[in-house]
Amino acid sequence: MKKGVLLISVLWLLLGCSEGTQRYAWPLGTSSPDDTVTQLYAEKFAEEVACLSDGQMKIQVYPNSVVGGDRELLESCKDGDIPFVVQNTAPQVTFMPDIAVFDMPMLFDSIAHVRRTVDHPAFLQRISTVYKQAGYELLGFADQGFRVMTTNKRVQTLDDFKGQKIRTMENPYHLQFWKQLGANPTPMTFSEVYIGLQQGTIDAQENPYEVIVSNKLYEQQDYVVETNHLPHLISLIVSEKFMSRLSDSQKQIIREAAAIAKDYARQQSDERIASRIRMIEASGTTIISLSPEMKQEMRRLSEPVYQHIRQQVDADLIRLYN
Repeated sequence: MKKGVLLISVLWLLLGCSEGTQRYAWPLGTSSPDDTVTQLYAEKFAEEVACLSDGQMKIQVYPNSVVGGDRELLESCKDGDIPFVVQNTAPQVTFMPDIAVFDMPMLFDSIAHVRRTVDHPAFLQRISTVYKQAGYELLGFADQGFRVMTTNKRVQTLDDFKGQKIRTMENPYHLQFWKQLGANPTPMTFSEVYIGLQQGTIDAQENPYEVIVSNKLYEQQDYVVETNHLPHLISLIVSEKFMSRLSDSQKQIIREAAAIAKDYARQQSDERIASRIRMIEASGTTIISLSPEMKQEMRRLSEPVYQHIRQQVDADLIRLYN
């Protein structure tokens, strides 16, 4: 299946696409399942591109890593083989170290604040330069709200984090953050998380509400702790090589469609988080909100993480993000 889709992408590159005579749908890849905000973001973008071009520009969305996992998607996008990608920012740090700015924990009190920050013209211009230098054009950020913790231990004080074996992504800044809280972070393939919780291999995990519900992780946990330690940002990017082949009017359609899709995805995220919280509470799992004082202490403990990131990320970018 992957080879077939990649062959299609190569064919349209070879045959080309002049305005109004597109022969093949341009592929857009994600590593996310169908019923996610990531997929809704991608599908809305494709829909708007078709609508704004009166059907002359077509994009085919391939979810579930059909055309590659996160790393493969980034490589294919840079080369122009898979021109569009929608994905979380965390896997992009390997390709663009400055993207680690998004791994600075405990900076925001609300997702509205996050959105104002990433949409601010000065920040957007600076982060767009990071993507451009790597061979991509950034078309915008949606999100799935904040990442939160699920666990079988009631967390009411900082001491309650200590010793908990929590699954995280294999990201050095994420690992360092949980170590600073006294937890025992453990990278693990996501497909193993549910069984890990079920068998007690791990005590806890962290993800946005969307992932917690879609993968039924709450079934194995007594509590959801609203640590809100990191926003789960979703980027829509396009290959610079691909964009250079388009006419100005085609580029404008793509950028306009991306703006519409971003707003739509954020609205969907807000609505879905509210519904997922109700679903979790109905199951008997308790949701714990942390006090402002405890969050401030977590931020203080995060200082070594900030120092680590400052060594890797452009100072102006960090200043604009804070």
